[in-house]
Amino acid sequence: MSFTILRSRPAHLAKATFATAVLVTGLTMASAQAEPSPSAPPGSTTSSPPPNVDSNSPGLKLGDGATLAPARVIDIKSVVEDLGGEERREDTNSDVKFALQAEVLFGKDSAKLNAEAASRIKAIADEILAQKATKIRVFGFTDDLGSYEHGKVLSKKRADAVQQELNKSLDSTVTFEIRGYSEDYPIADNDSEEGRKKNRRVEVSFPRGEVSESGTES
Repeated sequence: MSFTILRSRPAHLAKATFATAVLVTGLTMASAQAEPSPSAPPGSTTSSPPPNVDSNSPGLKLGDGATLAPARVIDIKSVVEDLGGEERREDTNSDVKFALQAEVLFGKDSAKLNAEAASRIKAIADEILAQKATKIRVFGFTDDLGSYEHGKVLSKKRADAVQQELNKSLDSTVTFEIRGYSEDYPIADNDSEEGRKKNRRVEVSFPRGEVSESGTES
């Protein structure tokens, strides 16, 4: 199960902060955990195990005969998208993901970064450094126009270009997973230009920093 909060804001997305997770326990009639979204590329999300809960704790005040179902962490997905839909940030308890529409980074059918791309990618690199992430996924996607194989090559070249720009701001401890998925894993309907524009994108995702007992990220 997941909850999504969708907001629009004109300020740069890298400055947004989010709530990360919630612990849910229930009686034996608690609902089953939802399956992962089929629209997510393989390896793009991770799960955090729930903390141990003492079912004998007197503070729980369960009714006679009631027992706790196993504790589980429910992802709270916070989504922030700029007013033009050009840039999107998703936060869960485990990951941060940025999606940049191809039009704000590249020319048509090109994998060469334009003049404005560097500042957008630098803001993502700054967030990677803030989260102290060392494993970064850079995935490219296209719409369903043209051949699948052409989209595969173009989406991989675009992912490579974004990775190379990110690498200028990161140190040698960072490792990358780079893939081009062509038209696979669309996030919008390819029947309209508006939907195809959203599907032409590069996603950069990485694990969130661990939260210490004081509540600050480490």
